[in-house]
Amino acid sequence: MDPTRALLERLSDGAVAGVVDFRGDPAPRASTGRWPAAMFVLVVEIAERFAYNGVSANLISYLTGPLAESTATAAAAINAWSGVAMMLPLLVACVADAWLGRFRTIVLASILFVVSLGMLTLSSALPAFHSDGCSSFTALSLACSPSPVQVTIFYVSLYMVALAEAGHKPCSQAFGADQFDQHHPKESVSRSSFFNWWFLGMCSGTAATTMVSSYIQDNIGWGLGFGIPCLIMLFALAIFLLGTRRYRYYTSTHSSPFARLARALVALITGSKSSQCANTTLAGEDAEFNAEHREEVRGLLRLFPIWTTCIIYAVISSQSPTFFTKQVATLDRRIGATFRRRRCRRSSA
Repeated sequence: MDPTRALLERLSDGAVAGVVDFRGDPAPRASTGRWPAAMFVLVVEIAERFAYNGVSANLISYLTGPLAESTATAAAAINAWSGVAMMLPLLVACVADAWLGRFRTIVLASILFVVSLGMLTLSSALPAFHSDGCSSFTALSLACSPSPVQVTIFYVSLYMVALAEAGHKPCSQAFGADQFDQHHPKESVSRSSFFNWWFLGMCSGTAATTMVSSYIQDNIGWGLGFGIPCLIMLFALAIFLLGTRRYRYYTSTHSSPFARLARALVALITGSKSSQCANTTLAGEDAEFNAEHREEVRGLLRLFPIWTTCIIYAVISSQSPTFFTKQVATLDRRIGATFRRRRCRRSSA
């Protein structure tokens, strides 16, 4: 066997370069990361998908039902909330990369998920937040209007869910991928498989909550419909914290993304001006610095046509949790004799 290759293999089985453990010491390859650590991250992602879609999938029914909003008003509110939930990850990702780190961001976002879902549960279940004559289990009743306190707590909780989603979206998948060394032959293969399992888990959580939570919300009660995702998220947070000792934590040496973007814009402007002056020369390091940051700005600008194209897709996909859901509610959704009898008993009552 080649001595050089044997030496490299021994080094690759030691500490992972640029990675620390939960104590801040170099992370041993044998006892940190890989699938034993990534599975904890997968669990919290499945729970996060279950919790978020447990709110968003049937939100139009709650707004037009217990909150007594019109369909147009409810659709506008949902689209505004979804837009905030989609744009906030850009901001939270910069904060996580520059200051908090991915692990802390996931923990804080999970705690915020539990708190916000708990507030949603209380606002929909406790009679104290309802107007006189309103019951906590009249999910489909329009007989009474909601109290201002209920509406206020609901919308505050809803946007807290958006903020929690913004913490999970850019950090969970990246933190899961951090558990595999992309420069290690075996771990790089597992890293590729991780993304497949990640997507499967994400879709599984979405499918489960669409079927389970929506049925509970429509047929049993909104308090239980919001409470189950809250409990699942709390359970997932506990499991995620159990893996603290096994995680690999990458230490970031980069400055704030906002500062890098500002410096890149300045470098692009000053570079354009200096290129027009024949007598202006740059030192080697300054030239490399400006060239790197100008390329970052150009890369960012190249994304705008892609974002613009996605607007059309976003307009179409936004119909699913709003008008499509209201349209389906008018159809005959009975499946088999069991669901038909339950629907008949509920209707006769």
